[in-house]
Amino acid sequence: MDNEQAKQHGIGVMYTTLAYLIWGILPLYWKLLDEVTAFEILAHRVFWSFVFVMMIIFVSKRLQTFSTDLKNTFTNVRALFAVSSAAVLISTNWFIYIWAVNADHIIEASLGYYINPLVSVLLGIIVLKERLLFWQSISFILAGVGVLILTFQYGQFPWIAITLAVSFGLYGLTKKLTKLDPIIGLTLETLLVAPIAFLYLAFLANNQMGSFLPASFDVKLLLIGAGIVTAMPLLWFAQGAKRIPLSMIGILQYIAPTISLVLGVFLYNEHFSKVHLVTFMFIWTALVIYSFSKTKLFIALQPKTRKKTSIGA
Repeated sequence: MDNEQAKQHGIGVMYTTLAYLIWGILPLYWKLLDEVTAFEILAHRVFWSFVFVMMIIFVSKRLQTFSTDLKNTFTNVRALFAVSSAAVLISTNWFIYIWAVNADHIIEASLGYYINPLVSVLLGIIVLKERLLFWQSISFILAGVGVLILTFQYGQFPWIAITLAVSFGLYGLTKKLTKLDPIIGLTLETLLVAPIAFLYLAFLANNQMGSFLPASFDVKLLLIGAGIVTAMPLLWFAQGAKRIPLSMIGILQYIAPTISLVLGVFLYNEHFSKVHLVTFMFIWTALVIYSFSKTKLFIALQPKTRKKTSIGA
């Protein structure tokens, strides 16, 4: 690796780490808005995200590119369906996460983002016909066992974790299929749902049911700032992903749920039982195995009958 490559790699690690750090501490931000309903926070997040990314496109002089991609999307049924699906999925993911944080379910939300990478790979197998190594298959079995333990012990399916993992996994899949520039893609997605968010906020204000107008100046800033804390990590992640290998991203992505887990347990004193510990140990073990499944050591340890298995994502 020459000096320029090393420099770009360092910049990539910095951008990606910064993105995951922000995602990890987001519960602190949403907790400051616990007096506002999750639906209203979501509406503000969508609307101000759209305003913010449009400002970025304008300042970066990319209006022409945006206009072209907008026209191409709305004249192509498949592209429009993909972008619309992405908009619904990310909105669902944002809502469940905001609700989970303010309803004191940060631990289960962090579990969802630990599971997410495995869900993404599973979708790659089902939809993109990718193949798994032997040890990658083992990691899926371990993760499944962890989820089943939590389900049977409490008699309740961990729907928050699974919904977050599946919605974000499907969102990633739609992004892969559309192949739009990250900032353009996010702008198109928020464009589709921003009118709904605006109408909802207008309805609340007109019926004196909203929190924005009567709120303090600090709360108003936090609601507007929801757009910034949404868009900036996505932009930083996009910058980082262009500069570092996918394997490095795979390791760094566990920063966010780890921070959230620590916040849930030690700052907000959420109940973390022995069953939670066993479940997380299965998930963590699965993630370690999956992260190192493509190394020479793990490939050498594969059963001889599986030597011909393709190396998947």
